[in-house]
Amino acid sequence: MGFARIFRPSKSAMQSGRAKTNVWMLEFETDAARSSDPLMGWTSSADTQGQVRLSFDTRDEAIFYAQKHGLAFQVMDRKDPKRIPRSYGDNFTFYRREPWSH
Repeated sequence: MGFARIFRPSKSAMQSGRAKTNVWMLEFETDAARSSDPLMGWTSSADTQGQVRLSFDTRDEAIFYAQKHGLAFQVMDRKDPKRIPRSYGDNFTFYRREPWSH
């Protein structure tokens, strides 16, 4: 078969929330090189597995699928940003470390 990547997709630039970023994706690496169509400028490839993206609920399900089908795979973990919950009232607190902008 081929080589697969297992990863969690990051949110797009057009997305403010974190919807659809907690699923795990299994994506095949392309074996054939891409070629450009001279008339239209589209890129194409003879390898159809490059178009396949499988989604799984957990990392272990994706790893089990790859092992079951004899795929060589690489797991890419994403580091989630550390979020500090704040409220609007924190802008006006007396114990603020920095002075307000005006």
